[in-house]
Amino acid sequence: MPKPEKQHRTVFFVSDRTGITAETLGHSMMTQFDGVEFSYTRLPFLDTAEKMAEAVQRINAVMDDDGMKPIVFSTLVNTELLDQIRRDCKGVVLDFFDAFNAPLEAELGIKASHVMGRSHGMGNFANYTARIEALNFALNNDDGVTTRNYSAADIILIGVSRSGKTPTSLFLALQFGIHAANYPLTEEDLQVRALPEVLRPFRDKLFGLTIDPDRLQQIRSERRPNSRYANSSQCQLEVDAVESLYRKEGIRFLNTTHMSIEEISTTILQTAGLKRRLVS
Repeated sequence: MPKPEKQHRTVFFVSDRTGITAETLGHSMMTQFDGVEFSYTRLPFLDTAEKMAEAVQRINAVMDDDGMKPIVFSTLVNTELLDQIRRDCKGVVLDFFDAFNAPLEAELGIKASHVMGRSHGMGNFANYTARIEALNFALNNDDGVTTRNYSAADIILIGVSRSGKTPTSLFLALQFGIHAANYPLTEEDLQVRALPEVLRPFRDKLFGLTIDPDRLQQIRSERRPNSRYANSSQCQLEVDAVESLYRKEGIRFLNTTHMSIEEISTTILQTAGLKRRLVS
């Protein structure tokens, strides 16, 4: 008996700013619906009636083509623009602020200001500065290019090539303001079966990442297909060696195979006892 075809729905994330909040929350909600195949489009900076009219036209075209209502997640602050999309759009409009503004206003006894750009803007200059400083630190101390700033690092991620060190360092910087460096453990390092000399003074800052060999082989094959670097036996050898080194040296480590970058970063923060540098 043939399997029924999956339902396909188009999802839009609309915002008068970056749309990152709508996309993050919307994606989280959509992961709960296994029987549906979703396609996603982010429409940021819809801050005028003209831009909103163009966005509505685009959403309605999908409805006309598919015959299925698009799902529209909104973090629009401007109430007039929100009213416009609700009035003219053929999709199902779900506004995240709607669910919380009214009860918060009632509890606090204050009306929400509905000012655009507060979430991702430069309203908190100290936060913005801390975020940029942390990002610059992560970029300048990526992949072991330099080790002279390790004394200023909050954490130093170590692991074999392509185990997730760089994206995790960048996410820790952008999301939490953490000064994260990372250092690749090469085949030569692993053959010695001891920490590289340059890392030993910073043992307390080290945090290891590992990954299943099959997944590592898949990632490396996308970068360098048919190479020794991507060979399955080489990947297995490096993973076994690095995990053995972690255990021998007493270094905390995490398997990143089935974890999102958000989960990896949050787990590292909790395990290492780090405090975010950004003010909530």
